[in-house]
Amino acid sequence: MLVAVGHGSRDPRARAGLARLLERVGELRPGLDVRLAHIELNTPLLDSALAELAAEGREAVLVPLLFAPGHHVTHDLPAALAAEPGLRARVAGPLGAHPLLVEALADRLAHAGWTPEDGASRTAGVVLASAGSRDPRSGAELRRIAALLGERLGGVPVVPAYASAAAPTVPEAVRALAARGRHRVAVASCFTAPGLFASRAAAHAPWIASEPLGAHPALARLVLHRYDRALRTTTRGRELATV
Repeated sequence: MLVAVGHGSRDPRARAGLARLLERVGELRPGLDVRLAHIELNTPLLDSALAELAAEGREAVLVPLLFAPGHHVTHDLPAALAAEPGLRARVAGPLGAHPLLVEALADRLAHAGWTPEDGASRTAGVVLASAGSRDPRSGAELRRIAALLGERLGGVPVVPAYASAAAPTVPEAVRALAARGRHRVAVASCFTAPGLFASRAAAHAPWIASEPLGAHPALARLVLHRYDRALRTTTRGRELATV
């Protein structure tokens, strides 16, 4: 069983967006039991979902719908599993710096109006907007995603920026690009679903802003990739699969 774990949001569009993503995951892997759980704010909450699975005697892989190894991935998910010692489960790696993620980000930017000519322009740049974390590993992973996206877009500079807990903010990243002569700045939304952070990031876009990744086919394939990789691990017990 695959349990996709979202953060949770007060925006009602968020849960619906993740549900559509998991519908696509299920379409790609017929017969796989795919369920959704949330760390906070939305039901089903992760603790109750895991308790239900333990009562059913099920085995599961938790796939965090998060982009980097911050506190939720490295602490909250393992702690939730530890609270259900009878449950056979493991935690997959976060979505992370992967060509499938970059494909989804680039495609969303193209739908917002980004063109190949922009990738060759000396005045264009991109801010990669994400939630943010105090964990330095998270910042390192977002920098890797930004570098891969820049390569995908033809070498245009891509600056990671954060909605909370880390610097720079989206406005600061926009100003940093402008100082380099990059005044045509797009914001790439590195969020799985609509919410407060995604809306704030888009509002600071001086030019265009892409939609959250949602049910993009490449993101669905990436969820399955993380699930499969966690299953292939040879180490027994609960663990964080390598990214």
